[in-house]
Amino acid sequence: MTQLYQHIVAFVFAVKETNENHHLLPNVTLGFHIYNNGFSGSWTYVAAMELMSRGHQFIANYKCGIENLPAAVIAGPNNDYCLHMSTILYIYKMSQLIFGSSPVVNNEVESHFFHRMFPNTGYQYEGLVQLLLHFNWIWIGIVTMDDDTGERFVQNVLPTFAQKGICFQFVARLPQITFSDGVQQLLYEFDEMIKIIAGSTASVVVVHGEIHSVMVIRFIEYISQSTDTPLQSSPKVWIMTAQMEFSSLSYHRGMSMHFLHGALSFAVHSKEPSGFKQFLQTRNPALEKEDKFLWAFWEEAFNCFLSDHLLGEEDEEDKPPCTWKEKLETLPVPVFEMSMTSHSYSVYNAVYAVAHALQAMYSSKFKHNPVLNGRRKELWNSHPWQIHHFLRRVAFNNSAGEEVSFNQNGEILTQFDIINWITFPNRSFARMKVGTMNPQAPEDKMFTIQDDVIMWPSIFNQTLPISRCNDKCQLGFSKRKKEGEQFCCYNCFPCPEGKISNQTDTDACFECPGDQYPNNEKDGCLPKDITFLSFGEPLGIILTVFALKFSLITIFILGIFMKYKDTPIVKANNKNLTYILLSSLLLSFLCALLFIGRPGKVACLLQQAAFGVIFSVALSSILAKTITVILAFVATKPGSRIRRWMGKRFTYSIVLLCSFSQAAICSIWLITSPPFPDLDMYSVTQTIVLKCNEGSGGMLYALLGFMGFLALVSLTLAFLARKLPDSFNEAKFITFSMLVFCSVWLCFIPSYLSTKGKNMVAVEIFSVLTSSFGLLGCIFSPKCYIILVKPELNMKDQLITRRN
Repeated sequence: MTQLYQHIVAFVFAVKETNENHHLLPNVTLGFHIYNNGFSGSWTYVAAMELMSRGHQFIANYKCGIENLPAAVIAGPNNDYCLHMSTILYIYKMSQLIFGSSPVVNNEVESHFFHRMFPNTGYQYEGLVQLLLHFNWIWIGIVTMDDDTGERFVQNVLPTFAQKGICFQFVARLPQITFSDGVQQLLYEFDEMIKIIAGSTASVVVVHGEIHSVMVIRFIEYISQSTDTPLQSSPKVWIMTAQMEFSSLSYHRGMSMHFLHGALSFAVHSKEPSGFKQFLQTRNPALEKEDKFLWAFWEEAFNCFLSDHLLGEEDEEDKPPCTWKEKLETLPVPVFEMSMTSHSYSVYNAVYAVAHALQAMYSSKFKHNPVLNGRRKELWNSHPWQIHHFLRRVAFNNSAGEEVSFNQNGEILTQFDIINWITFPNRSFARMKVGTMNPQAPEDKMFTIQDDVIMWPSIFNQTLPISRCNDKCQLGFSKRKKEGEQFCCYNCFPCPEGKISNQTDTDACFECPGDQYPNNEKDGCLPKDITFLSFGEPLGIILTVFALKFSLITIFILGIFMKYKDTPIVKANNKNLTYILLSSLLLSFLCALLFIGRPGKVACLLQQAAFGVIFSVALSSILAKTITVILAFVATKPGSRIRRWMGKRFTYSIVLLCSFSQAAICSIWLITSPPFPDLDMYSVTQTIVLKCNEGSGGMLYALLGFMGFLALVSLTLAFLARKLPDSFNEAKFITFSMLVFCSVWLCFIPSYLSTKGKNMVAVEIFSVLTSSFGLLGCIFSPKCYIILVKPELNMKDQLITRRN
């Protein structure tokens, strides 16, 4: 894989800069060995053994042909191979700087010798979640490695995605490409993965892999073109983790790279050091004949063979000879990149970290033992484990001007860059930084993304791709999970009456504040109007007119009775009680006006109290009249002692007792829980009703109960006295009037409870006016008729005749 040669060049470039820096390890030259593990576990073990020997003499626990062990080992980029190597290097307590991945070491002691040029992976996964949620991609596919690393990702990381509301339509495993005879099995696995990806409705696929995973995906994309379900038929946005890097083999050169267009990936932050590109341009096998890596790369990259070749005779026949004048900058980007990649930048920083750790270690040695200054060889010789302490504490600025340091777990402190991949028709590509995930930034600025500069796959026409199980629930709707499916899949139902949702995909509708009500679309709240029964509205005008009209009628009747006060019909019915009754009825008509208009503190205090006391006076007057009629006929019997109860004092006592009893109830009410102006926000949907709050429902019921008691007693006594002989007997008229009164107030209760808002006040006013007018009409209309129309009946002899 020609792209990986840049790791070697970055390594050599960093060593060259270090050796040329007179302030870093002065008078010391760093040397190095480079081993190729060939992406093989066995070759990784061989490479680790060769660090301890020369001439391929492998003798356990012996150093063969070497004087000192290396100060540190820089290894990568594959996770598993780093772990294979660590089992050997740990025996010698040798520090390892890992780039390209972040292996999980179960042995806590062994992990102390790991220094990761890869930030904490938890921040990468957090950034990945933030990226998905930022674009509202909650229905995705997952592709991961078919190994322990992939299994750990599925078991430990994906549950955190689900906790954030992200669902997975599929979790697929990348086929393992091996150099074996299982070609049919490999093609079958490729075909199955193509069916899964192409058949999915998710527009986003997250790939968690290693450095060669892009190569595997390119295979899948290429093979899909010859199937019935090519990946182009189901465009995806690929999101790749920072462990991955672009890689390909020679036979990939003719393959399309269009599937990468618009992809997003995470990458360890990098910044190209000055002079790196110029150093690359100087690389030439003619000048570096001992660099066999360069020779192998040159022949592979330029598809030629060198005269002092590394290839077999069969390969020579298929390739032209190299001219020695080839230039790296002429190579296509998929073959070799001239810009430093993030993995190469990690290698570059790893070399500098070792150099600064050695500088600190040698300075510490000289500080504690100045005698060693004369014995330079002893000063510079050290054991591998000694550098570990200094590596953990190293902090410096590299030649690119960026700070390099490690945390307490040996992980480099840096950020992740979010990269947007852009491909071109000539099978080239470019990387563009569009965001960051910076663990060192404040929490609200850790994740940043530039939406407007991202290039999306061409099929989306530069509109944001949508990756959801179903469309969003619009405003005015709420979600309801589909049975038997993941929580990201749901149905949308309109909000119930009285509730709204002012955001898309609301889990539940909610009620508006008390001073607002839902609009017709149920996606917002409108302010409620404050309303009350006013004198200016039609209903208020009608009730006011009737109250005044009935008051005038009452005054007219009172005037008639006062004018004809000496006539038998007025005298016979206790004219003083009649005056009291008519006055109370007049006040009852007028007190109805207290219920109309904007409720105030005084009006609220007077409404129920005035209503209760005035009606009690009227009812007690009627009761006194009824008792007087009964006592008048009982007292006429010979020897009756009732005669002494007859008189004005007794009737006044009844009126005063009943009235003061009701007044006492009202006084207790006004002292303990007085009524007050209140806003009723919930009775009527679109308005706030300004009304008088009773303060105490119990006291209101006590007031009404006492009135009901007076009415019931009056009705009973009047009913019993209705047939007593008398020309001017009021009992039958009182009976009828009390029937009307009780009927009105019995109808009032269900009507009052079933109405809302200002209509409740109107019902109460209507009941007051109707019951009062019923008393007025039933009791006084017959008398007025006799006085005004039939005056011949209003004679004393008529009374005597009737009695005889």
